[in-house]
Amino acid sequence: MHYVKSSPNSRHMNLVFMILLGLLMLCPSIAMAKDTLTLAIKGEPAEGYDPTLGWGRYGSPLFQSTLLKRNENMKIVTDLATSYSLSKDGLLWTVTIREDAKFSDGTPLTAKDVEYTFNTAAQAGGKVDLMSLNKAEAKDATTILFTLKKTDSTFVNRFISLGIVPKASHGPGYARMPIGSGPYRMVEWNEGQQMIAEANPYYYGDAPYFKRLVFLFTDEDTSFAAAKAGQVDIVVVPQALAVQTIPGMTMHAVHSVDNRGLMFPTVPATGKTTDKGAPIGNDVTADKAIRQAINKVIDRKALVAGILEGYGSPAYSVCDGLPWFNPANTFADNDADAARKILADAGWKDSDGDGIVEKNGLKAEFTIIYPAERSIRQYLALASADMIKKIGINAKVEGKRSWDEIKQLMHSNVIVFGWGSHDPIEIYHLYSSHHAGDGYNNPGLYTNPKVDEYLDKALAAPNYEASLEYWMKSQWDGETGTSALGDAPWAWLVNLDHTYFISDHLNVGTSQVEPHGHGWPITANIEKWTWID
Repeated sequence: MHYVKSSPNSRHMNLVFMILLGLLMLCPSIAMAKDTLTLAIKGEPAEGYDPTLGWGRYGSPLFQSTLLKRNENMKIVTDLATSYSLSKDGLLWTVTIREDAKFSDGTPLTAKDVEYTFNTAAQAGGKVDLMSLNKAEAKDATTILFTLKKTDSTFVNRFISLGIVPKASHGPGYARMPIGSGPYRMVEWNEGQQMIAEANPYYYGDAPYFKRLVFLFTDEDTSFAAAKAGQVDIVVVPQALAVQTIPGMTMHAVHSVDNRGLMFPTVPATGKTTDKGAPIGNDVTADKAIRQAINKVIDRKALVAGILEGYGSPAYSVCDGLPWFNPANTFADNDADAARKILADAGWKDSDGDGIVEKNGLKAEFTIIYPAERSIRQYLALASADMIKKIGINAKVEGKRSWDEIKQLMHSNVIVFGWGSHDPIEIYHLYSSHHAGDGYNNPGLYTNPKVDEYLDKALAAPNYEASLEYWMKSQWDGETGTSALGDAPWAWLVNLDHTYFISDHLNVGTSQVEPHGHGWPITANIEKWTWID
């Protein structure tokens, strides 16, 4: 079955766009200059551009350097660092940084700034996962020692995601006017409208081709209209618009691990609530057979074709295609007969002929909840409900307008969530019983002692390479795991391609597989972008 959604409503250009369009038309030399790039790629951070508060987790921090980074092949390479090593016991990282690094205000970047950044982020209680860090300590001007409380094979990823801030000028106003050692520095930020950046004259790397960047923070329709008017050089669009054409621009689809899936509460309802009064448990989804059957009947290829217009891929885990992905996760779906057998073998049968299976008097019914403003999640919820109906499972679909409301419902209802990271720690957060009910981590309260054992071993592995075996086994070891073959606490549905229209004159090189769509992942290699006449 092909699932078709309605086209997005066309709206009038908002006042912000009209002002920006007018300015660009009055200044065509700026708008069309080869050294100025205009981008409408969303990603304006509400909390500003402070890495210690989470900026840069999902893509390049742009204004700040990171110790390490991933190249277009997802290999870890040096950036600010020149070398790094881990002690045999896995508790001490030694990192050496380059001597010529400076911040965008011209002041030297030293090991003391790295020490300050990591220790501050660890104490901020924000979005940077530094729970395993005991302390960072500058040994000399270019050497930093990172002492861990316990072995953490994922810690190397903090070197990739955490941008370095200056100790001398980091403070309450930093997020609104950041200083860093990245390829660009901020010049002006009109929140909700635009942000202007210029090439950092003190950047230690090759000078970027584009001297000036103009980021437009307009809605999807307005950004698309600007692209059609020839006023932007790169624009991110939803998959529904990716099938259209824009004169002078080419569709650039980037593979990602930006996934969407159905999260199931895995414990029965007992009347218990969280400390915030949120109900816990769902008697239907607590049955593994229900979760396995749903995974088996979902037609993921149809979801990609009908909802993503082909710009995506079927999802079978939270980490498809990444080095820690277990290929055993992949299975033949769209199999209603196999799904019905799973239900029947577990005692779910349609005893009264109403089309809904039941077990011990309990009907196979539940609610799928999605954030109301996310159209793709809405379409996925509706399509999934339609698909599982044919095996006798009845799902009501509801959109909620606030995440606070969803948080109160996520321990007792099926939720359409989205994840996707370049860091295997995400697996730990989603499936470890140690994180059950911890914010958005493991909201279904999933528990499996064997999975916990593998996850703990993965973290405790002496290095990243040694951890891969355990991340994979946590998904499926031949007998149990988090995959649809095992406990199936999730039904992963699709991985999105991130879709951009780019100017025919813009060469963005080779884009890396992108993480979840916050921030500006497309800009990871922006210093290599060029303009072709």
